[in-house]
Amino acid sequence: MSNPSRTAVLYRMVMPGHTCPWGLKARHLLKSRGYVVDDRWLTTREAVDAFKAEHGVTTTPQAFIDGQRIGGHDDLRRFLGLKVRDPKALTYTPVLVVFLTTAVMAAMLSLTVHGTPLTVQAGEWFIALSMMALAMLKLQNVESFSTMFLNYDLLAKRWVPYGKIYPFAEFGAGALMLAGVLTWLSVPIALFIGGIGAASVFKAVYIDKRELKCACVGGDSNVPLGFLSLTENLMMIAMAVWMVAMEVGGGREMMAM
Repeated sequence: MSNPSRTAVLYRMVMPGHTCPWGLKARHLLKSRGYVVDDRWLTTREAVDAFKAEHGVTTTPQAFIDGQRIGGHDDLRRFLGLKVRDPKALTYTPVLVVFLTTAVMAAMLSLTVHGTPLTVQAGEWFIALSMMALAMLKLQNVESFSTMFLNYDLLAKRWVPYGKIYPFAEFGAGALMLAGVLTWLSVPIALFIGGIGAASVFKAVYIDKRELKCACVGGDSNVPLGFLSLTENLMMIAMAVWMVAMEVGGGREMMAM
């Protein structure tokens, strides 16, 4: 969209101790669409309050095009035909980002150690790193995580403290699996929390048909409880079983996938 002859007037907050980030984004958005921006700063709290009172608005920035008030940043995006993110919309993006990040990390570690990104050990690292990354997100706010966790976890409903223990157990098991040490400890932990987690998600989603948010990336997320939530637990179980098989088989062998 190009509007080289059109001018947009933008009122935004630029004070000594604060520059409104939404104002900067609105200015960039207008310029990227070819508008000449008449950038008008509101440099004091009094100026901001007076502007709001004059135009009957509660927030800044405010954009005007052809004398018409368009509104703030989100209103401007709508006016330009762009999508506006719904903060309440359910999305799997946080989990997918974690898995993509840990997959790349595991592949790069394998490339460094073995000379190729695709090895059996890269798969092991991927699962272990995913456990640690997901646990890290839960540990940012254990209270919030444990509260959301109570909505569906079978053990947490019976013994509330389990909700606060879970992320520490997941992180610890993942760390031990990453290092390949203390298998006698990491395997039972992974099997225990993974097994209960898988059963809990399966019951809530596929038997009870409940529509819930998953606490897998923390208690403040909008990730729906479903297949990807189940995947976290199944990966822990698979990793534990694999490590037992490797121990029984007499050690690990690096294999190209």
